[in-house]
Amino acid sequence: MIRVLLVDDQPLIRMGFKTILETEPGIEVVGEAANGVEGVAMAARLDPDVVCMDVQMPQLDGIEATRQLTANGCRAAILILTTFDRDDFLFETLQAGAAGFLLKTAEAEQLIEAVQVLGRGEGLLSPQVTRRVISRFAGAPAPSLKPAERVLELTEREHETLLCLARGLTNAEIAAELFVSAETVKTHVSNILAKLNLRDRISAVIWAYEHGLISPSHT
Repeated sequence: MIRVLLVDDQPLIRMGFKTILETEPGIEVVGEAANGVEGVAMAARLDPDVVCMDVQMPQLDGIEATRQLTANGCRAAILILTTFDRDDFLFETLQAGAAGFLLKTAEAEQLIEAVQVLGRGEGLLSPQVTRRVISRFAGAPAPSLKPAERVLELTEREHETLLCLARGLTNAEIAAELFVSAETVKTHVSNILAKLNLRDRISAVIWAYEHGLISPSHT
């Protein structure tokens, strides 16, 4: 069962999300918060698997709430839901530690799928978002260790998995492409992040681009 916490200052929005999510077997909405302050407190108390987080809220906005949850070691995957398709929201929330980004105008099926993907421990990074992330962060300081040395630390399968990550593929999609199990892919992803000393899948995409493994045209 994927346990979900909804954080949004509009009661009707929360009601709509709850209705959509609870029609899907295997998803349970365990709490609702009206602002970031409540959201941070409820996440600590309820220990959800996924937090659906609005951006613009009173008292504490979704970006700062995400930062606090990440700093507090919250294990939940944070899905940012917003009515604004703005790059500044996208990049700030991803930098704050969000695992996914979805517009509130998305179809009900997309919301359900997003929660399921994050509930499985995967990041929600579409090819479109991947391109925007790369464009924004290309040119950031490179890691101190030489690229060749770090790439050599990866096995052939891990290298292939990294290239798939950089294209915005989910674990299930990578598994299908490489003809391995989803659990094997999850292990490869964990190994990649550990060996390259990266925080998350988004960092892996940026790293792969900065070190010439991919280009924006390949995402």
